[in-house]
Amino acid sequence: MATENKRRILITGVSRFLGLRLAKRLENDPNVEALVGVDLEEPPIPIKGLEFVRADIRNPMIARVLEATKVDTLVHTNIGSSPAVLGGRSQMKENNVIGTMQLLAAAQRADRMRNVVVKSSAAIYGHRPGEPSVIPEDYASREADLVGYGKDCAEAEQYVRDFGRRREDVRLTILRTQNVVGPTVRTSMTNYLSLPVIPMALGFDPRLQLLHEEDAVEALCLAVMKDVSGIFNISSEGVVYLSQAVRLLGKPPAPLLLPAAQTTAGLLRRFGLIDFPTDQLALILFGRVVSIERARAKLGFEPKYDTLGVLRDFKEFRLEDQISEPDAHPTWERELFEYLKQRADREKV
Repeated sequence: MATENKRRILITGVSRFLGLRLAKRLENDPNVEALVGVDLEEPPIPIKGLEFVRADIRNPMIARVLEATKVDTLVHTNIGSSPAVLGGRSQMKENNVIGTMQLLAAAQRADRMRNVVVKSSAAIYGHRPGEPSVIPEDYASREADLVGYGKDCAEAEQYVRDFGRRREDVRLTILRTQNVVGPTVRTSMTNYLSLPVIPMALGFDPRLQLLHEEDAVEALCLAVMKDVSGIFNISSEGVVYLSQAVRLLGKPPAPLLLPAAQTTAGLLRRFGLIDFPTDQLALILFGRVVSIERARAKLGFEPKYDTLGVLRDFKEFRLEDQISEPDAHPTWERELFEYLKQRADREKV
């Protein structure tokens, strides 16, 4: 039997950024009795006390993993936004939607399950002109014409809500994160902001609201360890206009007419220079700003970085500059930097 008040936690996507960082954050937590990580590849760095299980969440065999490890807390971080990393759009959808469905079906049969935390995305709100200036969580209940990653998140969340109706004894928490940016994470947004010249659609200057990688991990940790349920927007405070972000990063902008901007984005993806899915291109046309008041009041989430601070930290410590000054970071982060650099180099081949 589990020690009273201690969590037995299973993290999906433990070899990817958020799952990996959350596992490192929890490895020495006295309130964690057992830590299990599931992925198709082993974590690139050692994690104290982690029991790694090589498994595919799309396979019904995941139910046996939950049963054998006797976990009471499930943290699902394995909903990805990058078709290139996940093997194409069809594989991405299978991972995000079918994987979530199989995982929750397994959790439904797990008698010991008491807590489920799912990392979703603010992409569920869509990107259109005329949206509210600040979007609350309830806004996702409207009819929206979603495609790609946003649609995946909406379908995955529906499975979570269906699971909640069948297992009312389980505490459910959904985190809708803004685009994550930071010195070690590689996302479509960090790739876009790392271009030597940043394409922009002429006549569009959207408001950007970002989330620092450290704050993303902190939000996940709060959701895991606090007895709070619900849906929460997770983001930094404040906004910057895209033109301000480009100037702050010291990059020359490339203003393009909208059709040319769309063509350029397609070419950048085709030649592997950037993995910015077409369904997310509207973000750099119309922007998106969300309210974090619910997360602040119920989760106790207080972001360390505002959006301007996220960009400054990204500029100061972005990947190509970090490796030359490894002593500024803990040992495991240096190992992570090196791993990410090697992986990026392999993807260019």
